[in-house]
Amino acid sequence: MTESSFLNYGLLVGLGLLPSIIWLIYFYRRDCHPEPKSLIGRVFLMGIIISPIAVFLQLAFNNISSLYFFQANTAGFFLWAALVEEIVKFVAVWSVAIKHPSFDEPVDAMIYMITAGLGFAAIENILVLFKTIPDGINVTLGVLALRFTGATLLHALSSAVTGYFLALAWFSVRHRRKFIFGGIVFATFFHFVFNIFLATTENQTAGLAMATGLLVGLSLLVSILFQRSRDRSQNISEEIRLA
Repeated sequence: MTESSFLNYGLLVGLGLLPSIIWLIYFYRRDCHPEPKSLIGRVFLMGIIISPIAVFLQLAFNNISSLYFFQANTAGFFLWAALVEEIVKFVAVWSVAIKHPSFDEPVDAMIYMITAGLGFAAIENILVLFKTIPDGINVTLGVLALRFTGATLLHALSSAVTGYFLALAWFSVRHRRKFIFGGIVFATFFHFVFNIFLATTENQTAGLAMATGLLVGLSLLVSILFQRSRDRSQNISEEIRLA
């Protein structure tokens, strides 16, 4: 393999990481008490490392299922794929951050889930870029731009929804599993609808418009949920200070 090939591969990897890093910086700066960068990095890396599990489960299920509803490019498959990805991102946070001393505020749940989601999106972006680069750099950059405002943001927002419910679970030991389950269900729903809009709508322009509308609405929802979690975190900090 030539030196130029290594440089090209490195460039594609860097470009694939770029959308996730930009969104990560944006969300990280919205945290009133920023998390340790080392822990953020570990969660992000776990989101990358754990992604092959999702791919394996998606393909395995597609291969063993004899029902048409669950075959590739059907609603059933997109639902299964979305569910697997949302669970895997949650597992990434659970395995790395959930018991860490820095996980001490409700809003932390959203930050770590977003981080894992962006790590997962990064590996997807890298794989897509390697697939599209034979079509030319202009096509590749165009795909990257679409994924920056599309799939990458979707992963961050759907993960944020799970994170909000994880924050609710932070307050309730009794109903913790119910909150976590509910968060994954809602995140899966948004993820599923986004994929359906893009993949099954006959008119691509209409599908893109509907997917964009979903992202705008989901962005507003996450903004509200994020503010609520921040307010709760600030209230907890104030109670600790006065105690």
